[in-house]
Amino acid sequence: MSVAFAELVTIMRRLRDPQSGCPWDLEQTFETIAPYTLEEAYEVAEAIANGDRAGLREELGDLLLQVVFHAQMAADEGSFGIDDVIGAINAKMIRRHPHVFGDAEIASADAQTDSWEAIKAQERAAKADGVPSVLADVPLALPALVRAEKLARRAARVGFDWPDAGGVLAKIREELAEVEQAIAEGDAGHIAEEVGDVLFAVANLARKLGVDAEAALSAANRKFTHRFQAMEAQAGDAFPALSLAEKEALWQAVKREE
Repeated sequence: MSVAFAELVTIMRRLRDPQSGCPWDLEQTFETIAPYTLEEAYEVAEAIANGDRAGLREELGDLLLQVVFHAQMAADEGSFGIDDVIGAINAKMIRRHPHVFGDAEIASADAQTDSWEAIKAQERAAKADGVPSVLADVPLALPALVRAEKLARRAARVGFDWPDAGGVLAKIREELAEVEQAIAEGDAGHIAEEVGDVLFAVANLARKLGVDAEAALSAANRKFTHRFQAMEAQAGDAFPALSLAEKEALWQAVKREE
């Protein structure tokens, strides 16, 4: 363990000391800290997207703190400690890279992906009480778009998939027609269900085209934000009162400037 990492572990241990620790840190549980863990992971991703290396260094530190915090809470209750966390990931990485740490031969990144998934399937089977599901360990806490891609990718690995992107496009058209039908029926629950089906199908289209759906949507969000704020800047205080046609004209002007 490096000196700096050992110091971080010591700092967290002191923060959680029942006699002299920080009241806030002592009150925390796995459940209360989990949202911060997710938030820090997103901030790491944002720093990467912004090309902000100084920010990335800071955010990685914040994320590392979350790992140490969870491990310390587990140690406090006698479940496991930070050494167990590190030991488990070391063992997993060695187990999942037999071509590096063993005698297996893997010729390409695609072959490594297949090997990785095969080893994960073996691990799932070892943990399962009954028939193991390829979907069993896709985390519920993932953002819905990311989870949709992962679920579909797992299903595709056992042959449940469209042959090409054209099949997904046809499915999207089918789901859009069902949305229109649900709207005509006026059933709010049915509308929500069918809109969800459209989003799931679009996530599958991204997967079939080799597009990261979450990254693509994030880029679209940034583009929309940039264009909308440019519209606001051009119109000033008058923006809210503009007609829809005037706002659309501003939107098109901003697009042309790009």
